[in-house]
Amino acid sequence: MKSQLRALIAQGIDALRAAGTLPADLAVPDFVVERPKDRSHGDFSTNAAMLLARPARSNPRALAQALVDALPASGDIAAVEIAGPGFLNFRLAADAWQRQLRAVHAQGATFGRNDSGHGRTAGVEYVSANPTGPLHVGHGRAAVIGDCIARVLDANGWAVKREFYYNDAGVQIENLARSVQARAKGLTPDDAGWPEDGYRGDYIADVARAFLDRASVEVEGQVVSGNGDADDLDAIRRFAVAWLRNEQNGDLAAFGVSFDVYFLESSLYADGKVEETVRELVAHGHTYEDGGALWLRTTDFGDDKDRVMRKSDGTYTYFVPDVAYHLSKWQRGYQRAITELGADHHGSLARVKAGLQALDAGIPHGWPEYVLHQMVTVMRGGEEVKLSKRAGSYLTLRDLIDEAGRDATRWFLLARKPDSQLVFDIDLARSQSLDNPVYYVQLSHARICGLLRQVEERGLAFDLDNGLAQPLDPGDAACHGLLTDLARWPEVVAAAGEQLEPHLVTTYLLELAQAFQTYYNDHQFLVDDASVRDARLALALAVRQVLANGLDLVGVHAPEKM
Repeated sequence: MKSQLRALIAQGIDALRAAGTLPADLAVPDFVVERPKDRSHGDFSTNAAMLLARPARSNPRALAQALVDALPASGDIAAVEIAGPGFLNFRLAADAWQRQLRAVHAQGATFGRNDSGHGRTAGVEYVSANPTGPLHVGHGRAAVIGDCIARVLDANGWAVKREFYYNDAGVQIENLARSVQARAKGLTPDDAGWPEDGYRGDYIADVARAFLDRASVEVEGQVVSGNGDADDLDAIRRFAVAWLRNEQNGDLAAFGVSFDVYFLESSLYADGKVEETVRELVAHGHTYEDGGALWLRTTDFGDDKDRVMRKSDGTYTYFVPDVAYHLSKWQRGYQRAITELGADHHGSLARVKAGLQALDAGIPHGWPEYVLHQMVTVMRGGEEVKLSKRAGSYLTLRDLIDEAGRDATRWFLLARKPDSQLVFDIDLARSQSLDNPVYYVQLSHARICGLLRQVEERGLAFDLDNGLAQPLDPGDAACHGLLTDLARWPEVVAAAGEQLEPHLVTTYLLELAQAFQTYYNDHQFLVDDASVRDARLALALAVRQVLANGLDLVGVHAPEKM
């Protein structure tokens, strides 16, 4: 309806230009068509007349009236009202709502999806945890945000590639290997010989025991086995990384998160991509040497200071492989690249983008895009939960899933804007109460499924076509509110994709469930009058369909019974 109203308004403006009310050469302003915050003001509103008033040298309300008079006739519009300084408020006719309801049933699982991406490729990188321990709750927030960004982009017509970047090289991996080696040699974190920066969680002992037992682990089709030699640090390193990658994959599978591409940082070195990237940066004249180090002139690209690329000891700083990695995404055809990271990575973003621009490889400004999430505080019984015995220093994602359930964990970690801090209340997530938003939404879906079961149990009939043929009553406040929320779903899908904010979906689902509950409380469904019964069930089934579509976009089950 938004696009149809924009077309009608544009035709009205053309008519005013033809009549001389507006200058003939006046460009159509970038007016908005939106839903009023106060629904009593109508179904849609536009500021077009207010934007046109100044070039027309007219009073905004007078021009608004002229625009109303110039609008083409439309059976979709019941009334147009002038409000405030010159807003136009539109109220839709019953036929428009009826057509929207039919569209939900006709399109089913595809209702709300669009093709704005036109099949272009979007790479979404998320989680990308160091394989040095079990995933923590922060990784869980990254996982569900990234997974749902991928889902909403897919719903907006993008060809999505889900990617996990493994930081399997560097100091932290060395610390992991030495920690496992110390355990394999019988040391504990409390012993004097324990590595200074070693990992202390109980999982280190599990890895060491498996290595000594010559266990095998398979990761992405490759089998890595322990050889039992506690002096073979290279073998320990390979085994520990494989073991923990497998553990992380298991955690993510339990969370309903999967990937199309697993990219290893070590491959950038093995394939010479880091060296190649540095050579390209030098060749394009954006580097200089100072103090025995190689610097990138990132200030030329908006950074606050130049950055060291290669230190005087010959090793690279950590942002250099990041540049090489993102260059590989561009070379792999990612027309859009989105990276989901914790907010603590904020400082590195400018230098990575500067490095990409310095390559002069045709990479657009603003590529890649970043979505940063803030930390999560987990509460139980009014107190913060911080530690996991297995991890030693943090609460693991698997702990949270085991305690709160997959659906609630996904919902709660997603339900706020990524850049806002999040408090995860385990007690609320576990509760089967209407205060629990995911329970409330799932209950609404199950309740509608229950209505259909009751129809059969009572020996009643349900005719969907008859229900869709019955006139709707937009004057019924509960019915109008429910129809309005149903019609908003395609707009929510588009906004979540454009803004990379999948939490908009959970917000919407709760609002739809609340609107249905209001309608449910005000209306009987299994009445004797077949036409009334069919009409109300047709509306309820449309709600069920949109709830299912939305729950699918956030990776939460749509139960038929609860």
